[in-house]
This record gives sequence, structure tokens and C-alpha cells, in this order.
Amino acid sequence: MRYVEVTIPTGRKGAVLDILEDEDIDYIVSDETSDRDYVAVVRFLLPSQAVERTLDRLTEAGISDDANIVVFDTQTVLSAEFAQLNAKHSRDGSVGDRLSRQELQTRAAGLTPSFPVYAMMTFISAIVATSGLLLDSPAVVVGSMVIAPLIGPALAASVGTVIADTELRSTGFIYQFSGLGIAVLGSIMLAGLVRIVGLEPAGIDIVAIAELEERVAPNLLALVIALGAGVAGILSLTRELSEAIVGVMIAAALIPPAAAVGIALAWGMYGAAAGALILTLVNTLSINFAALVTLWGGGYRPAGLFSVSTARRQTLAFAAILGLVMVLLLVPLVSATVVEFRSAQLESEVETDVNAVLTDPEYAHLEVESVDAELDDEYPIRSVERVVIVISGTGVASGDSLTDRLVAGVDSHTDESVAVEVRFVAAEHRTTDETAHAVTDRHWTVLPSDSSLAAP
Repeated sequence: MRYVEVTIPTGRKGAVLDILEDEDIDYIVSDETSDRDYVAVVRFLLPSQAVERTLDRLTEAGISDDANIVVFDTQTVLSAEFAQLNAKHSRDGSVGDRLSRQELQTRAAGLTPSFPVYAMMTFISAIVATSGLLLDSPAVVVGSMVIAPLIGPALAASVGTVIADTELRSTGFIYQFSGLGIAVLGSIMLAGLVRIVGLEPAGIDIVAIAELEERVAPNLLALVIALGAGVAGILSLTRELSEAIVGVMIAAALIPPAAAVGIALAWGMYGAAAGALILTLVNTLSINFAALVTLWGGGYRPAGLFSVSTARRQTLAFAAILGLVMVLLLVPLVSATVVEFRSAQLESEVETDVNAVLTDPEYAHLEVESVDAELDDEYPIRSVERVVIVISGTGVASGDSLTDRLVAGVDSHTDESVAVEVRFVAAEHRTTDETAHAVTDRHWTVLPSDSSLAAP
């Protein structure tokens, strides 16, 4: 429900009242006694779904050019006339609980703070996210998302495109990409300082940190997160839901990957930085694409027939550009997903083969502990580098014949040159005053290319 107040300029009172009468809107008119060029103030109640139509009719009549129109949100209305008006618009099939285009435009602009505030908050968010990633602390990373002011620009760009507001659209895109640059810069500064002062040990594989690894080697699931964030962001904006939670979701898709870019660059791991950058760009474009499609599908259009056709061309052009760039950037994500699927499949196949080998009576005392297909460090597109097979049992009597059979099993499932490491873990029981268990660990590394066998 909305309470609308229109300050009517001289010579326009009749036109305004005619429109209200035609729409069956109950109104109150007060004379304007100031010395300004206004003759009256008219106030009336409207259902939410009637605001856009009514304001558009006032605009078409030229009222909005020199009149002041204010729309208030109203919680409770006790009026039989209003109930009839609300029922009428419900029967007309108007979309309920949806912001009008004019309110949407104002709200999208209001979510975007001044640039100095936006830049400072984004910088602080990136610093916190970098700390959380280096500490491998999900709680700290989530905290960085809460303070990131990214929802406003992310939605403003799409709103501006759909309703043909060039200034709002430009502000949204400029804020988004400058914000990502600020986040990467802040992350480089903190990560570089951490490395220089030695808070992280020299030689550490920084991307082995769980919170980092999933961002420098992303897969297609990241796309789902970003698309969901874009759709949820627009729904929260147009349905007057809380933007705070959705803002965290949008920040989750942007701030940690941007921080991961800075950390990887500070450590000189440019392949990992490329992987995180691809994820950041894909998420950014996906959020904008999803928001754009959701807005257009929700029926938002600019006022005026010519403006609608212009906005349609612009929306289709932006959607096509975003879609094309997304497809190009998705190539490494698809490749990474295929590699992860293949490594999981290889682990399952090798484990099945090893279990089959160990069914032989001579290996009855052995069992499979684990089979791991380890990926290399060639980010962002990795490949299976090594298969580690761990076998345990009491009185292990390992030999070349068993190792060769296991290696042959791995070779049968891959066309690539993959190192195979077979580890035998034996538990030996010794009787003393107290029962103790001593564990010995021996392993062999076999390269299929030359079938060499080495024991450390």
C-alpha cells in the first residue's frame, strides 16, 4: 500500500483530477497557499500494484515535469473505498507485492553509497577476507562478506539497463569493477606484508589452504552460486525483502575470490591468480546476467513506447555481451570440473581393482586403506599427477609382483603418464609388560612411463 502526495503546478489541476477520477481513486485536495507556482496538493491511497500505472499516466499527461510527487510506504489502511480499489487491481491481474518502476529506481540508487565510503568499505572487507583465507578461517571470511557494500552496484547496473537509466547503469558498472580492483589491491598489500614479515613460513604451498584452494581451482558449481545471488538480489529488491542477507550472498561470490587473486599474486603463483580471477569475473558477470533476466522477466520496462524499444535493444545487447564473455570464461571452469570428475572416477575404479587383486588368498591379510588421485599445481586447469594407494595389514609381505599388478591396474584406467605410489602400512604386535603396537611404513613410487620401482 502506498500513500501518494502530488503538488500540482498552475494549470494542471484538472488533468490530475481527471486521471484520478478515471482510475476510481479516492483523493483529497488542499489548496496551496504559498507564493510558489503551485495551486493545490492532492493526496490519495494506492495499492502497490497500481502505483506504476498511475504515475505513468501522470507522466504521460506532463504532470511530473514540474510537479512534486512523493510516495510513502503505508502499513495499515482502514477504508472501504481502498478495499474496493485494491480488489479491482487484483482482478486486473496486476502483479502484487512488487515495487513500481519508479520506486525500484529510487531504491536501487539508494543502495549505492558515495564512492569514498564504498571504496573504504570494500577495502576493509578485502583485508578481512584476506586474513580469513590465510588463517583458513571460514568465520572470518563470512565476516568480510557482511561488511562488503556490493549489493547496490550489482543491482543498480541491471536496473539502470532495463529501465533505460543511463546514469544508474554507468554508476553500477563503474562501482562494480572499481570495487573489485580495490579488493584485489588491498589483498595484495596485506598478503605481501604477511609474506615479507614471515608470518607464513617460507616455501609453504599457500594454495593448499582449504579456503584458498576452492577459489583458485573453481568448478561449475561456482556459477550456480553467482546466478542464485543475482536472482535473489533482484527478488529482494523488487519484493521489499531484506537485502542484508542477499548482500552477503553476493559478497560471498565476489570478495573471497578477489582476495584470493591478491594472495596468489603476492606469492608469485600466477596460474592460481588466473584461476581466482576467472572465478571473480564469471561471478560478476553471472550476477549481472541473472539480475538482468529476472528484471526483464518481472515485467519492468521504462515509460514510453520509444523508451521501451530502446531499453529492449540495450537489454538484449548487454545480455548477449555478458553471455558471450561468460561462455568464454566458463571454458576453464568446465575443464576443471571434468578433471575433478575424472579424478573421482579414477579413484573409484582403482579402488575396485585393488580390492579385486587383494581377493587372492596370498593377500588375504591385506586391505585397502585409501586410494587418492592427486592433482598437480598447474592452475587454473589441473590434471591428475599421482595416484596414491595405501594398503595395510599385519605381517605385510609386500613385493614387486603385487606392486606391478596395482600399477598395471592404474595404467588401464588412464591414457596419461601418472605416477603411482603404493604404500604398505604394517601393524606388528609385540608382547611386553604392556601391550604396544608399532607401525612401520614403507612405500614405492612407480612411474608407468619407465616402470621403475624405487624404495626410499
